[in-house]
Amino acid sequence: YLNNKSVSRLDDDELAKIRNEEIGFVFQSFHLLARNSAFDNVMLPLKYAGVGKEEATKRSNDVLDLVGLSSRSKHTPAELSGGQQQRVAIARALVNKPSILFADEPTGNLDSKTGQDVMKIFKDLNKNGQTIILITHEDSIAKQSNRIITIMDGLIKSDFRE
Repeated sequence: YLNNKSVSRLDDDELAKIRNEEIGFVFQSFHLLARNSAFDNVMLPLKYAGVGKEEATKRSNDVLDLVGLSSRSKHTPAELSGGQQQRVAIARALVNKPSILFADEPTGNLDSKTGQDVMKIFKDLNKNGQTIILITHEDSIAKQSNRIITIMDGLIKSDFRE
């Protein structure tokens, strides 16, 4: 169930729609389109969702501002640092206002200061009600969470709440 709706019997198109509109994904290696600007990378999920151009532009600008990249919106990934690329990936994951945000090793390719900047964004989002599931191998990152579930060999080893 996701938002009180059973998802177990949905077809591929319905599941794709839910992934686009209800689940945000932040990947360790960013997965930005190299020829597209930061703005266009963030706009992409909105195009798939059929959001009108005016609303899509506003939402894209809002999330780029949220992650501190308004001034870099016209730059391509090659013109951005690793931390800036990760923040574009976060903005892209948030633009459809998903119920859940999955972040797979979001600080793994970043220096420690930039990793802390990314964690601050996640903490602020979580304080404002965003559900975030963060996967990490870094204890220093995990310890910043409200809840830590340790999985080993496919089994839950521990479940600790702050």
